Amino acid sequence: MDYLKSLFSEVYLKDIVERKKIKREDVLSAVLDLICSSVGSLTNPNNIANALNSKRRLSGENAVAPNTVTSYLSHLADAYLFEECRRFDVKGKDYFDYPNKYYCDDVGLRNARIGFRQQEMTHIMENILYNDLRIRGCSVDVGIVYGTEKNKSGQTVRTAREIDFVAAKGGKKTYIQSAYALETDEKSAAENKPLSLTGDSFPKIIVRHDIRKRWYDDSGVLNIGVIDFLLDETVV
Repeated sequence: MDYLKSLFSEVYLKDIVERKKIKREDVLSAVLDLICSSVGSLTNPNNIANALNSKRRLSGENAVAPNTVTSYLSHLADAYLFEECRRFDVKGKDYFDYPNKYYCDDVGLRNARIGFRQQEMTHIMENILYNDLRIRGCSVDVGIVYGTEKNKSGQTVRTAREIDFVAAKGGKKTYIQSAYALETDEKSAAENKPLSLTGDSFPKIIVRHDIRKRWYDDSGVLNIGVIDFLLDETVV
């Protein structure tokens, strides 16, 4: 734990500060902490800047600008500490500018940075799956699909739903949901709904921690345990 912590301060951050001539090392460190705490969550430079300014009560010349955050995020990605995962309109074939997700290239380094607190297994498992897909040579995006649903007033509205990963490799595309546990029919339906809205026949997978034996549901969606998925590189 101490060794991993020292890597940040004595190697990674020191290198970034010196190589990129960072003037606000405290802001770089704060951005790093914030991203470590929110892996797999949608965010953007504006939100990060606002959060830092509010928490540190910074204003005027001392306020953190979104452009500074954008620059620092780029430096962290350049040092292979994080990767940005962009949102992609599955049917429209367009990328969204923001918000996007950030994943740690090394979960152990992330855990050490935040003192092994915030052990949300849902986010950690999602991060592990992202890294595994990248190691397999896949390009990975967050998929956005749209469906029509009725709101509380009974009106039909267009609703966006998220697919955790759209993994592409060699012309093959696979839709993947990361679900730590699906204890109820409602949770299962929520994970399956976005997959049913893609409108194509590419493979669809739900990776779970609460099952051991893989199986296909009536819609052809593969439910597979996370250990089984990580050990079988033929799945994707």
